[in-house]
Order: sequence, then C-alpha cells, then structure tokens
Amino acid sequence: MDFQKDVIERSYEKPVVIDFWAEWCGPCRILGPVIEELAQEQADLWTLVKVDTEEYPQLAEAFGIRGIPNVKMVYEGKVIAEFSGAIPRAQIQKWLDTHLPPVEAEEGEEEDDLNALLEAVSAGIPGALEALIELVEENPDILIARLALAQQLAVPDPAAARQLIHDIPAGHELAEAAADIRIIADWIQAVPSTAHPAASLLGEAQTLAIGGDYEGAIKKIIEAVMVDKTYNNDQPRKTAIALFRSWGVQHPLTLKYRKRFDMALY
Repeated sequence: MDFQKDVIERSYEKPVVIDFWAEWCGPCRILGPVIEELAQEQADLWTLVKVDTEEYPQLAEAFGIRGIPNVKMVYEGKVIAEFSGAIPRAQIQKWLDTHLPPVEAEEGEEEDDLNALLEAVSAGIPGALEALIELVEENPDILIARLALAQQLAVPDPAAARQLIHDIPAGHELAEAAADIRIIADWIQAVPSTAHPAASLLGEAQTLAIGGDYEGAIKKIIEAVMVDKTYNNDQPRKTAIALFRSWGVQHPLTLKYRKRFDMALY
C-alpha cells in the first residue's frame, strides 16, 4: 500500500475512511463486512482503505491506535472524525452522514435544478414554493431565487418581498424585475382611496388580489387604465405591466388579458 497516494492524496478528491484492523481481532471481523458494504454502496462519496495493524504497525503508531477496530476519516490530508469498536450499521451511517463534507453539485446541474424549481413554483406545483423558501434561507446569495420568491410574496407579504430584493442595484440584470416587484408592493400597500375613479378601481383590484382573485384584480386594473392610465404617475399602466412581467408571458392571465390591456392603452 502506498499510504501517501492511497490515503493522503486521494483524500483531496473525496474523504478516505481508514479501517484499522487485525486478523486475530473478533470485533474487527464483525465491523469489517459492514463497513465494506457501506463503502461499496457509497463509493461516489468516500473511499475505504483497510490497514492491517500487524502488517503496518508504524501506521497504527503514527495514528495513535490503542485498540482496534478503529476507524478514522481523512479529508484534505487531515483526520476529521473517528470511532472505535464494532458499532451497528445504523450508527456507522449516522457517523458518515454527520462528518462527510457536503457534495457540491456541478454548476450546470445546479442551474438545471434551480430552473426546474422556478418553473414548478410558477406552475403552482404543491410543495414547490416551500422548497424555494428553504433554498433561499439556505442560500441567500442566489439572487434569482430570492427574486422568484419575492415575486410570489409581492401581494401576500409585500414587506418581505421588498426585503428580499433590497440589495439588487440599478443596472443589475435583475433590476427591472425587482422594480416590477416594488411597483406591485406599492399598489398593495397603498391606502385605498375614492378620490379618483382610477384610484377606486385600483383599490378594488387590491382587495381582490389580497383575497387571491388575481383575475378579478387584473380586470379592475385594466378598467383603471381605460379610465385614466396616467393617474398617479401612470400607476394603473405600470401596475398592469409589472403584474404581467412578474407572471411571465406563458401565464394564463397574461395570455388572456395582455392583449386586452394593450388595446386599453389606445
């Protein structure tokens, strides 16, 4: 055995689990088949190296082995975990789960997984939104995931939506989508008013959206556009556009009402 190559160098590729054992050791003969089976099943995660302490006493001494079986995990040239004795399979698996470094997915795989999740959220697939929330909590640096969550929260929780996108700067590739979320949040958080016919319609749309009736809401907003699309610095027009862009071009409400909105502008 070439310890430098088989253990130290290999541990920079993936963890190496060393099983210190001896032929005369009864507990070693109990542990051995179990850990060997686990190693075969999880070969993509870690490598098993068996070290006979009778054949390599200098290695046993170097690792401070006082009793066998003794198992050590080596990662990037250092021992990061160990246990002694013939423990049950379930306990070994728990030890592995606790100490194995997280596996990093390939960049392309991560992007594909993220795109699939975002599509599932847009399609309203059960459990997808919860998965997105968990992803954002664990990986707040993924801006596109935060943006997607903000789009989902813009109506039910506009304050949380704003917080999710607060650090997306002007000029960023996601800046326009972030601006749309702020427009939607402004509309939802506005105090309803009857001072102008367009304001009344926007207030009705707000109530419908908060209640989950997005179709009723967009119809009211289009009515507001028809009444006065320039009201309050173009709020009816900007709100409709923000909703359509937030939903996406293939969303049923975009497909059904975008043309009607465009016609209302003229």
